Amino acid sequence: MPTNDLARWIASASAKLLPEARAALAFARRSASDLGVAVWGSDFERRVEVVRERYSAGDPFGLDPDTAERVVKLSALFHRLYFRTTVDGLGQLPAGRVLLVANHSGQVPIDAVIIAAACFLDADPPRLVRALVEKWALSLPFVSTLVTRLGHVVGVPENGRRLLEMGEAVLVFPEGIRGVSKPFSRRYQLAEFGRGFMRLAMATETPIVPVALVGAEEQYISFGNLDWAARLLNMPVFPIVPQVLIPGGQLPLPTKYHLRFGAPLGFAGDPDDDALVTERVALVQAAIADMLAEGLRERRGVFL
Repeated sequence: MPTNDLARWIASASAKLLPEARAALAFARRSASDLGVAVWGSDFERRVEVVRERYSAGDPFGLDPDTAERVVKLSALFHRLYFRTTVDGLGQLPAGRVLLVANHSGQVPIDAVIIAAACFLDADPPRLVRALVEKWALSLPFVSTLVTRLGHVVGVPENGRRLLEMGEAVLVFPEGIRGVSKPFSRRYQLAEFGRGFMRLAMATETPIVPVALVGAEEQYISFGNLDWAARLLNMPVFPIVPQVLIPGGQLPLPTKYHLRFGAPLGFAGDPDDDALVTERVALVQAAIADMLAEGLRERRGVFL
């Protein structure tokens, strides 16, 4: 082909292709924008600014708003796309300090991530949840730094009291390791609750919001725990989860999460009265058990 003809052909082809390329690029940008809205919400930046303003003077426990923003963006993918979480009752969350008391399950504490994501992305105004975590978890590589930057603290009374005095939403799992590591045969059967959260609520006159999550029990199918392996590895538990041996099985199964927030409960009285504390812990445990039973009755299936 003569040089002039080749040049004319290139010019003609470019004239036809460039508009199509621009249209394709514009479509890709719109699709990415629509996906971002679907995952993070159209008001995500406003929510971030609300949190940044709250912690503009710093945080005594080391919370870093930049880290929190990045983690929320990642968490939103699991909250809205992977687990497709339905959230009920979040409008009952009171302003100011509050204790979120939830059932614990799933072998890995993804339930805490989803509860925190819902409070940031779906509550109005957004709340940045501060969790009381097991001391053992902070001994894991890299976990201690991340937990600190997210504003979570070791679950001792002094830390919980200080967070509540700051007006925070504090998440606790009274079942502890016993809850998160339950075998599949005991799914949705609550382990015995610890009493520390109730003493903390009574001492600080903080409302308790019971929280129930259905769906996490089936994400990793555990057949029990190997005590000898846990002792050997210096771990609190070592679950038997065969699916992690299958390629891709390290990810949780894409079960559908159903998250419920109950009405706030107030408890006054002497936090050193063991009988009174035990009685009230039972009331909260029963409330969460009822919410779990209701959620199980209403769901159409594990993945629906």
